[in-house]
Amino acid sequence: MKTKQLLLIDDDIEFTDLLIQYLSPQGYQIDVSHTGVCGLQKATNSKHYDLILLDVMLPQMDGFEVLKRLRLSHHTPVLMLTAKGDDFDKIFGLEMGADDYLPKPFNHRELSARIKAIVRRMDMLPSSSVHQTLTLDDVVMSPSNQSVICAGKALELTGTEFAILHLLMLNHGNLVSKNDLSEKVLGRKLLAFDRSIDMHVSNIRRKLVQHSQPEKIKTHRGAGYIYMVYK
Repeated sequence: MKTKQLLLIDDDIEFTDLLIQYLSPQGYQIDVSHTGVCGLQKATNSKHYDLILLDVMLPQMDGFEVLKRLRLSHHTPVLMLTAKGDDFDKIFGLEMGADDYLPKPFNHRELSARIKAIVRRMDMLPSSSVHQTLTLDDVVMSPSNQSVICAGKALELTGTEFAILHLLMLNHGNLVSKNDLSEKVLGRKLLAFDRSIDMHVSNIRRKLVQHSQPEKIKTHRGAGYIYMVYK
């Protein structure tokens, strides 16, 4: 198995050393940056990273600004490390394109599970058993190269957003529960008050509606979502 390349951006040196000791034996090659500016430089250079672990509170440039600038040119999966109980950080990070979040302090086994879920999902996208192009109304999705065209315009989706939209389009006209989306895309059961799926769907809707009407993803409150086909 190919060694996975991770970038850890966090200013706590003792914390990053502990994570390296914990994650390296699991087959990860880990680069570390202790400032937002240095982290952004590493994240956008020619080296490919399979995942970025990004702390919110950073010197020189905070994690939100790093994520904002990263998303201008890169769709590398990002796991935000947020303050425990700070819902604003969680929601704001997801709105800006983070793939998932994990509140500090966290159990190292939970971190390992989140990393594995994101990396596994990204590995499955190009080699999905469903290779065929999906065309629904004016949306064309190509799983083989992870591209989405809406009304002739390319959509810039994160890996998580692509996986959610793919699942909804495959099941068009049928209700897909939030728990199914969470388990199949994020790799975990949906917890009470977890708005991760809601925020990712909101981001997808916003990107679709910029180019096409009517709204394609219908919400069934408390249940899930249906991808609507109008033709």
